[in-house]
Amino acid sequence: MATKKKSTNDHNDSSEGARHAFGISIQELETLMRTRGHEGVKELNETYGGLNGIGQKLKTNLINGLSGDNNDLSARITAFGRNEIPPKPPRTFLRLVLDALLDVRFVRPIIFAIILFALSFYYPSGNTFEPEGKPTEANVAWIECIIIIIVVPIVVLVTAFNDWTKERQFRDLQSKIELDQKFNVIRESQVHEIPIKDIVVGDICQIKYGDLLPVDGVVVQSNGLKVDESSLTGETDLIKKHESEDPFLLSGTHIMEGSGKMLVLAVGEHSQMGMVNKLLCTITEENNDNNNQNTTTDADVSKRQVESGSTTTDAAVNNQGATTLQEVIPDDVNQANNKDDFDRFKFEERPSLQAKLTELANQIAYAGRRIFILIVLVLLVPFVIEEFVQRHEWNNKFCNRVVGYLITGITIFVVSVPDSLPLAATISLAYTVKKMTKDNNLVRHLDACETIGNITTICFDKTGILTTNRMTVVQVYVVEKHWKN
Repeated sequence: MATKKKSTNDHNDSSEGARHAFGISIQELETLMRTRGHEGVKELNETYGGLNGIGQKLKTNLINGLSGDNNDLSARITAFGRNEIPPKPPRTFLRLVLDALLDVRFVRPIIFAIILFALSFYYPSGNTFEPEGKPTEANVAWIECIIIIIVVPIVVLVTAFNDWTKERQFRDLQSKIELDQKFNVIRESQVHEIPIKDIVVGDICQIKYGDLLPVDGVVVQSNGLKVDESSLTGETDLIKKHESEDPFLLSGTHIMEGSGKMLVLAVGEHSQMGMVNKLLCTITEENNDNNNQNTTTDADVSKRQVESGSTTTDAAVNNQGATTLQEVIPDDVNQANNKDDFDRFKFEERPSLQAKLTELANQIAYAGRRIFILIVLVLLVPFVIEEFVQRHEWNNKFCNRVVGYLITGITIFVVSVPDSLPLAATISLAYTVKKMTKDNNLVRHLDACETIGNITTICFDKTGILTTNRMTVVQVYVVEKHWKN
């Protein structure tokens, strides 16, 4: 609650600062973008004086764009925010170690090793299973227990390091993708191609067919603009955009026809796409907190919790069917009660091979439990019949024999569980990804390595070309001369 209150105060402070510096606040811009259609046009004209009026408040030249001065850009970022959605802080290595340590595959061997270690000292001097007259061997059961206790933490550290490496690579990849995404803006009467995250409120952006809008804004110039807003509204019909007729453009929508210019009014968390993404992340966190309170901890589930920041934006936007953000909220609240619906927002899905190996390991462990019970019964029942049914006198060595039977069964059970099988698959896939990266093949998902191994036929379109988009001249015919190489 304290965090939310602090966030609200920061938002109010930035809104007051924006109104003081530019004559309009973030909240007013958000409200304007939510009231679209004829009501939005009416409010734009009556409250803000139309395009020219809101341009004056934002200190923007609707023709020449911003001046590009660094101080002006910094002031806009301070007042209206940066065009990026802050990602959740990455999980620390210690957190990953804890998640791996709580995995039942690792907890089970440690518990049994501790039990075996304690029971091993019940042997007085040697192995009591040997017949009388046969020399006994020294008790070394505790050594096996120590080995298990040492090996399991090593496997836990390897698992945590592997998860930490994958998460770091994913964030580096996401940062690289964001830097590669660029958009055309007009500054100082010149068209500049800048990274999407550098777009600020007040920028004049050039838009054309095929663009995915990264910000909210209003149309300044329209040349037959038609937009697909199905990702936000669910309407499959293209929406015609014009300066005087529904001029509002929303982030996450696609330009399907025409071209034009737009004045940026909202960026980052304050855009429609950003607010939907923030809402989904909040609901997901609340859903995860409720699950943690009502169920026992499961490391396999905790590894797949939502860790993305801006990466869930497309998925969040593309699955909404409401016209305003207020209409999105009830649908998502209902979805929060269904855990399966949130699986599609998880960026880290377990590869199919690893899932199958995990299932196989669980089945083997289940069979190992049955064999453990069966072996203990097979050893214990004849002993009970021989010693007690025939009413033999009690001997202290009987306790050692019973403990020995239990140790035998537990040892077989521990050995039968292939805890490292899924880990071996993960390590091999991670190694494959690293090797493919050296060959300039970028693998975003581990399961792609599994898929490519099953490919038998590759289908092309009519061009029939796979290329890196780098052309090299190998032959040229100039002035009746043929040049090669």
